Amino acid sequence: MLEAGRIRSPALMEEVALLLDFTEQEWVKLWLYARGQHPPKPLYPETGQAVPGAWQELLDGQTHMAYITDRRWRIVAYNTAFADMFPHGTVPDNLMRWMVLDPSARTTLTGWEHHWAPPVLAQLRAAVAEYSDDKGLADLEKEVLADPVIGPIYTASWSANVYPNGDQRPLNHTSLGPGWVTICTFWPGTAQGARGLFLIFHPGERRSPRAPMLMADQAI
Repeated sequence: MLEAGRIRSPALMEEVALLLDFTEQEWVKLWLYARGQHPPKPLYPETGQAVPGAWQELLDGQTHMAYITDRRWRIVAYNTAFADMFPHGTVPDNLMRWMVLDPSARTTLTGWEHHWAPPVLAQLRAAVAEYSDDKGLADLEKEVLADPVIGPIYTASWSANVYPNGDQRPLNHTSLGPGWVTICTFWPGTAQGARGLFLIFHPGERRSPRAPMLMADQAI
């Protein structure tokens, strides 16, 4: 009856899912069958805060910088290449707070005011809108608005660049010096709101040529 769409009340769907001890994957499947969309929130609050441990092994196997954060931008996992980007290899606990509120970030993130702050703040604005009941995100937004430097940028900037996939931005790498990173994003399955990034670093003052778009063979 649920999967046939006869019960479409989100509140009732949640009650039944909890009663039947659904997994997060079953919760997503229920919404797709009953309402034709992904659920607006995870069934269990901790879902958006944790990813399977196998992700760490995958990140460790990458030569490029790579990390995963939860939806509040708290660091969940990262590899050594990413840690090497920071002085003394010290990765911040919350990447969004570091990028927009920590003055040291403005040395690492070259051209911070133009290349980094507007698109990063667009991501924060989108997350606050999507997860309006997340107090941690709301508190982070309050910190941003109260800051004399980033607050006015957040208020004035309405960048549409919510998804940075394929972006190229200048970066002053602690060990490798100045260069550019190409950003490749991914989302770890049902960890709703979690996000992962690969940062492909190329040293030098100029951007590397963009790689061509990849597409499946349309003849198949």
